[in-house]
Amino acid sequence: MSKPFISLCPEITRTHALTLMDWLEDEGVTRYLSDSRHVSRFIEQVIGRVQLPILTHLFNQGGRFFMAYDRHDVPVGFVRLVKSGSDCEMVLVIGDRNNWGRKLGASAIREGMKLAFFDMRAEKLIAKIHADNARSLTAFLHSGFVLESETPTLKAFSIHSERYLRLLRESTADGSSGIYITEIDKARLGQLLALEQGPQIVDLEHEVERAIVVDPRRVARDVVTMNSRAVLHLDDERMEVDLVYPQDADGSTEKLSVCSGVGTAILGYKEGDAIDWRVSDRTRRIQIDKVLYQPEAAGDFHL
Repeated sequence: MSKPFISLCPEITRTHALTLMDWLEDEGVTRYLSDSRHVSRFIEQVIGRVQLPILTHLFNQGGRFFMAYDRHDVPVGFVRLVKSGSDCEMVLVIGDRNNWGRKLGASAIREGMKLAFFDMRAEKLIAKIHADNARSLTAFLHSGFVLESETPTLKAFSIHSERYLRLLRESTADGSSGIYITEIDKARLGQLLALEQGPQIVDLEHEVERAIVVDPRRVARDVVTMNSRAVLHLDDERMEVDLVYPQDADGSTEKLSVCSGVGTAILGYKEGDAIDWRVSDRTRRIQIDKVLYQPEAAGDFHL
């Protein structure tokens, strides 16, 4: 069975706004959403007043708004992140009730945490949940949040950046779902991350932080390390690529920058692994068929 998958996308279209209105008319969806009436009224006013196909700038007033997509690129909910000082608050809704119980909320929480801590550089992430919303309470607790305060109707949970990073590293420590990166590659990528910015750098930083760090001489021969050459399947398209640093990429699919969507996705995975990853405006299935060349296996430790 496939693991739950959610990607968060910042672009909000008029069609998305209409979908949001449909969700917010469902009492089951809005039952525990404290500001549902305000949000619904705002969306209705936007649709009536603004005749634009893209409404992202309006939805990002006072915070950042993301549509949550499943692996089939179908919108199933939304996440809103509001930064106040060093703290950030998350509001999460799975609007399509047909997807309740599929653990998509937990997946959306993980994606929201990644954005809050790596992109928005929050020190603490907060979630305020109705005391009767058992499904959300469980999802946030299982994601590492701890109870901070409570009233008879509302529970406030939080997670600090230090705890988030520790849990992120521990989650792959057993090797069952982890990726591998050599000590040399991690040091070089750390220098790169200190200089670069952008959404794809957020994903790369997340992958580097969660990776299991290994001695270059002990990394398995079938792992995709930096400057490796591998055969991939991108959905049904076969590709043969070199995973390189940005300065070595030439814009072709043969030399793939580690800062690109597919480049970040394959770093640290091994032959036979398959990854769902959002590339540009859609989710792609990336299969690593064969590692043709790995610098460490060839003894080329200078690369």
